[in-house]
Amino acid sequence: MRLWSLHPKYLDSKGLVALWREGLLARAVLKGKTKGYTNHPQLIRFRKQDHSILFLDTYLNHVYLEANRRGYNFNHDKIGTERTSKQIPVTSGQISYELEHLQKKLKKRDNKRYQEINKLLKQGDSPIPNPILNVIPGDIEIWEKLKK
Repeated sequence: MRLWSLHPKYLDSKGLVALWREGLLARAVLKGKTKGYTNHPQLIRFRKQDHSILFLDTYLNHVYLEANRRGYNFNHDKIGTERTSKQIPVTSGQISYELEHLQKKLKKRDNKRYQEINKLLKQGDSPIPNPILNVIPGDIEIWEKLKK
């Protein structure tokens, strides 16, 4: 399970569909509707919130909006209708780590998107997070499982 901190606009089609599916799985976990993934580290930041489902639904709504912008037909009824304007902090180190991780994936499966992101970065644009997240200074998050 990967609940990307990066804005969903950076993901290729496979990544966006997987994020939606994994986000719905995360929602089921947080609602106690599944026995698997209950201790998954990607859920820590949502579990820390007083209303974890509200934050996850807001996160997933941004995924839905990106999918909708691309003409995909994700079922919006699978998430709640309430949203929050509050944000969850995410470290700049986490954003950088995820961007590098995503670029490795894109280089193999979607070279066009890989080149688009490289172009943005060469222009000096900083990667932006999912709008539910607020970037703060710091290293990679402690919950991240680092690839060796």
